[in-house]
Amino acid sequence: MSEIPLKPLGRQDIHRLETYLLLGTLLRKDVIERIRKAEDRLTWIDSLAVAAGALARQKAGMPISKIAEELGRSEGTIRNHLNKKTEAGKLVWETYELLAKGQVDPIATVLSTGDIEKVKKELDEAIKERDQLRSKVKELEDQVKELRNKLERIKTLLKEVAEVVSSKLEEAIKAI
Repeated sequence: MSEIPLKPLGRQDIHRLETYLLLGTLLRKDVIERIRKAEDRLTWIDSLAVAAGALARQKAGMPISKIAEELGRSEGTIRNHLNKKTEAGKLVWETYELLAKGQVDPIATVLSTGDIEKVKKELDEAIKERDQLRSKVKELEDQVKELRNKLERIKTLLKEVAEVVSSKLEEAIKAI
């Protein structure tokens, strides 16, 4: 337990604390149960990862703007996690406090389960699913962009048609 860098001094310490926070939170029975029941399982895991990353960086003295930049989230999201306004933020803070008191050792928990391969496989599957979803989101965003471009071209054509019709109508009226 003494190897957990509760006040990280560098990148390696930040990543170690982030790992301990994430594993310690994910391996809690109450969290495992919530994740099992959650339809938005990947969102839950992603939120926990962001909250763990934010807290580890805050403990290293990093400003919120830098944390947000590194984690690819808004400053508001980071503040919400750090101020325990999100469920993920609350859970990660609880894990930090348990780590600080020496009441939880996530690495020992993983090692004692004997299910490292199972956990690794599930994590790999979750990462693969997340990547597939991100790819699908990107594909859909590209389709939306293409449809917007088509809509703009249609609007331009309709405007041109309206101008021609208006011009022809004016000519017809003048001819009468």
